[in-house]
Amino acid sequence: MPRRGWTPSVVPGGDDQTVYLVKDDLGRNGVVWREADAEVTDLETVITDLMSGEYKDPLRVVAFNTLERWSEDVSEDIAREIRRRFDLQLADVPSGLQDFVERHEGQHRQLALRLV
Repeated sequence: MPRRGWTPSVVPGGDDQTVYLVKDDLGRNGVVWREADAEVTDLETVITDLMSGEYKDPLRVVAFNTLERWSEDVSEDIAREIRRRFDLQLADVPSGLQDFVERHEGQHRQLALRLV
């Protein structure tokens, strides 16, 4: 007998993976959680897609794992990783991604000096 307040899961068992979804502001079309193929919701793909401009105006990134029953806003971690990667390329964060990175880096931003 199920415990009180319990709702059965609609997620198939054995699918232990962390999924990353991006909340994107599409302007006049509204704010949406972007649809994504289940095979490309991993961390690396989401970071790569953000860096290549696949999103119009990303607002936040949320990670969740249904098997482990947790979710977390990982926007700050993603923003720091994006900044780190652009710094390693000696490139500026593109303007379409700049707001996201600056909004989520917060007080934790470590300035990098470019060596010439």
